[in-house]
Amino acid sequence: MPTSKKIEVNSVGFVKRSSCSENERDRSLVSKIVLEKEFAEGLTGIDDWSHFYVIFWMHKISDKDKMLLHAGGGRNVGIFATRAPVRPNPIGLTLVELVKRKQNVLWVRGLDALNDTPVLDIKPYPDWENGKLLAVDNFRIPKWLSKIAK
Repeated sequence: MPTSKKIEVNSVGFVKRSSCSENERDRSLVSKIVLEKEFAEGLTGIDDWSHFYVIFWMHKISDKDKMLLHAGGGRNVGIFATRAPVRPNPIGLTLVELVKRKQNVLWVRGLDALNDTPVLDIKPYPDWENGKLLAVDNFRIPKWLSKIAK
């Protein structure tokens, strides 16, 4: 069995919101991702995609020990069965819509990250393999989430 090892990552940029008081959970809002200038060339071709994943470090999360939480419907579920921000490793993942790009700056809609959140990576959506797009349209969700979503 492998043992846990430290992993070092570096940010490629940061989230910039219009205001620090902006509600980051409002998926209709547009925010900026400002990449370090050294990564600007890596954005070549990003304009051809409508959506991509943003992987980020939730730098304000400090309670990493909470592994069980009340998810709704009177049922406790493990942290890995939720999208809650309190995690063993505070890594965020959000699918966003590209609004525009100018040099090393991306304007995106739907990013649920705080101002100054470090961005770790950006990956296009959907994925593809052997010339076929991999988009899931037959997913299932737990009953407790169905109740909350109504």
